[in-house]
Amino acid sequence: MAAVADTLGIQRFAVMGHSGGGPHALACGALLPDRVLAVVSVAGPAPFGAEGLDWFAGMSDSGTASLLAATKGRAAKETHEASAKYDPQMFTPADHAALTGEWSWFGDVVGPAVEAGPGPLIDDDLAYVNPWGFDPWQVTPPVLFLHGGRDRVVPSSHSQWLANHCPTAEMRLSPTAGHISILNAGAAALEWLADRSHS
Repeated sequence: MAAVADTLGIQRFAVMGHSGGGPHALACGALLPDRVLAVVSVAGPAPFGAEGLDWFAGMSDSGTASLLAATKGRAAKETHEASAKYDPQMFTPADHAALTGEWSWFGDVVGPAVEAGPGPLIDDDLAYVNPWGFDPWQVTPPVLFLHGGRDRVVPSSHSQWLANHCPTAEMRLSPTAGHISILNAGAAALEWLADRSHS
């Protein structure tokens, strides 16, 4: 991220990440504190093995199986993905509505990403269950956690754990939102980032 910002001539910036992008956004806040103005993590996971968090509680059965395979290493994860099927139950009705409505363009991003095989998905899941390389308490810029209370992909307990372990955190829980439908709060999150970027 620092190299990209340097190339673009951007000295200071805000970051926002959704789902698996949440930890990457937090990493910027932890490791580039002099450059990152504020961070938003939307429906992102907590570190695997986080003390006091039942990491899999509330996760869909398919998601649990997928990430448990990742804990056994790349070969086990590759074997799992060879027979894994898409599980529509991982998403809530509100998520499905979002995916056929305002967020339907997601398919235009995800489809090409996995056209050549499940390698990117495997890399992501392996990253989720391995050490982050920083601790949440190191995130010193202002950070906002957004999460849906009905999220079956990454349960909201993950963001709540993170909010309790980041010194500058604010938590916004949308009780009826899921993993995708929480993105409907994205505009408000961008306003939050803008307010902190100009102060």
